[in-house]
Amino acid sequence: MFRSVVLGAFVAGVVVSQSVRGYAAEPSSSGWTITLKANAGMSPAWEGSNSLSPYLVPGLGIRRAGTPQAFSAPDDSPSFALLDVGWLKAGPAGRLKGPRKASDHAELRGIHDIDWTLEAGGFAEFWPIEKFRLRVEARHGFLGHHGNVVDVSADWIERRGPWTVSFGPRMSAGDTRYMDQVFGVTAQDALINGSLPAYRAGGGMKSAGVSGAISYEWSKAWTTTIYADYRRLVGSAGASPITAGLGSRDQFTFGAIAAYSFDWPGL
Repeated sequence: MFRSVVLGAFVAGVVVSQSVRGYAAEPSSSGWTITLKANAGMSPAWEGSNSLSPYLVPGLGIRRAGTPQAFSAPDDSPSFALLDVGWLKAGPAGRLKGPRKASDHAELRGIHDIDWTLEAGGFAEFWPIEKFRLRVEARHGFLGHHGNVVDVSADWIERRGPWTVSFGPRMSAGDTRYMDQVFGVTAQDALINGSLPAYRAGGGMKSAGVSGAISYEWSKAWTTTIYADYRRLVGSAGASPITAGLGSRDQFTFGAIAAYSFDWPGL
């Protein structure tokens, strides 16, 4: 599940943002600050799986020199704020979800494959106060699935010197086209698998949970982050034979990010 976030730095695994989230100061110098990231951890092998698989993915951030590092939760989709008025930010967002192949997981024998999926859409962030962020993402799938998904997150953010701690609830929902593609079992699937019944997953709430992260700024150049994420699959996602019979409703992710920043005067 969370692997879609890790793989989700658009198609190339790159995040580019020129805006600053939160209550940021105006740039004090010209040029750009470039941040190179390495994100590693363990996440569900497939959405609904009860086993974890490792991941290691690079990332890239760009902001105007002189602005502080933007706050971004590890499970945010890569996004770019076209509208930025301090308390409200909005713009395009997208993520790339990895494939699910029965040939890679013995427990999925006979279950239909899901190709790589590009989910493209938009986001809106609300900052009623400096320490609280509410974020909503809505995305439509292409290739692997053609459904619609909505993610809602809230984060309380505490900054103490070099430390930044964030945590808050998470909720995800999907329409019938998305839910049935990911959690449904076709008649052919059931026949080939032999142990699972046919099942049609309906639209609605998919999961609820909580996510948290702790970051430490060692210097202007180096920052490290550790994070953990828990989601409980609910509704037709939790009731699916794929989840209940082959996997688990409880989904965990653990990871760490190392970020190196440097200034570049530009062209």
